[in-house]
Amino acid sequence: MTDHAFDLPLLQQWVGRTEVKEDLIQPAMSAALAATLDQAAPVAALPPLWHWIYFWTVAPASEVGADGHPQRGGFLPPVPLPRRMWAGGRLVFTAPLAIGEAATRTSRILDVQAKAGASGQLAFVTVRHEIAQNGRIAVTEEHDIVYRDLPQPGAAAPAGKPAPQEAAWTREIVPDPVLLFRYSALTFNGHRIHYDRSYVTGVEGYPGLIVHGPLIATLLLDLLRRNMPDAVVKEFSFRAVGPLFDIEPFTVCGQPGADGRVRLWARNQRGELAMQAEALISA
Repeated sequence: MTDHAFDLPLLQQWVGRTEVKEDLIQPAMSAALAATLDQAAPVAALPPLWHWIYFWTVAPASEVGADGHPQRGGFLPPVPLPRRMWAGGRLVFTAPLAIGEAATRTSRILDVQAKAGASGQLAFVTVRHEIAQNGRIAVTEEHDIVYRDLPQPGAAAPAGKPAPQEAAWTREIVPDPVLLFRYSALTFNGHRIHYDRSYVTGVEGYPGLIVHGPLIATLLLDLLRRNMPDAVVKEFSFRAVGPLFDIEPFTVCGQPGADGRVRLWARNQRGELAMQAEALISA
């Protein structure tokens, strides 16, 4: 394994840094995501999690790293570990984001931590986002990013965790390269693990193109919306447990509870858990 020792006190100097971005909630963008998800385009307001296709990080080509992401050390701390992914998040929806109106996202680094995992060093960065329209906060989000080392050559993939067996709703998703390309384009995500097969298999050691964590989370809430179209999502939390790849279908699952909470999860073809989530809804 490559030695990527890093200076945690240095990285923690990023805690408290802020960034403000403005964007127009363009109807063409939401219509394109609707087409990508194979559903009708929203008219008045964004469905929950669709704000992820706005507020792009636009880095010049000269400032893009080898993995396709912007080079490290700007708003986010320069963690030297080569793999980085969405680990999860917690969101509160207090008002709808109106389509066709401007919005502002204010972001702040909340925490930077290091841990030792079974596969080596890990670093976690937590960012808080507040998205507002007309001076009113509509979405509050805490976003967890995980950084990790490359695996040792020939190392076996860790054993998966079994997913829950009983689900009221299920839907099979075929994550073909077109779906992954469209979501990468809509989020201006240049990370090569989602579209460059030779890079993801030859450099990062994965068996196929990786399905975006936020896309999986979006598909989980899309499952809820398909089965409870009148429900209003008030809160949503999710955690990535294992990767999903374009080489096989996966299933999104849901189980509503009696307390207004809906358990959601994604599983691979072997019944292993890939993402777990929970939504708090009101009728």
